[in-house]
Amino acid sequence: MIRLFIADDHAIVREGLKQILARESDLQVCGEADNGKEAVRRLLAEDFDVVLLDVTMPEAGGFDVLTRMRREKPKLPIIILTMHDEEILARRFLKAGAVGYLTKDAAPAQLVAAVRKVARGGKYLSEDLMERLMEELGSDESDKPPHEKLSDREFAILCKLASGMTLSEVARHFHVAASTVSTQRARILEKLNLRNNAELTHYAIKNGLVS
Repeated sequence: MIRLFIADDHAIVREGLKQILARESDLQVCGEADNGKEAVRRLLAEDFDVVLLDVTMPEAGGFDVLTRMRREKPKLPIIILTMHDEEILARRFLKAGAVGYLTKDAAPAQLVAAVRKVARGGKYLSEDLMERLMEELGSDESDKPPHEKLSDREFAILCKLASGMTLSEVARHFHVAASTVSTQRARILEKLNLRNNAELTHYAIKNGLVS
């Protein structure tokens, strides 16, 4: 039996996933969370075979949960399940340690196949996403969006600021000084050629980094 954990802030999404997975005799949803903080708590306290993780959640986003679990439970397979059908975002999550990336409009058969494959130690990407990732790898660096210039920490701070967190809140989240976040924010704005948080938020929404 493959024990699954679902982390998504939308109850209707979690219920839909549970209905799909309940049809399979070898799959069982054994835990769920509607925010990133609760997801981390449950995942550290209990054992699961596969995690289905949303990108945008309150308290801690999918990227934060993923990076924390890579440190604490590096062998736990995590599939990113998101609305954002973007190869740039997929590549960043895969680089951070995700073993699968699916959009929420994927066919149920794809979801089931992905769960079974990663539970066996494999990785799963749709053929379409794999093709686009390969095209991106072969593209010129100048064709890539500006946020690809950001470090992982800068990218995480970008997402936090764009979701409405203040500098002080971001500093507490990452356990650093507010001045450090302010410096990193300035670098982010410079790299993205933006002037303020309003433009940063618009950029993040336009590029599917936050919903």
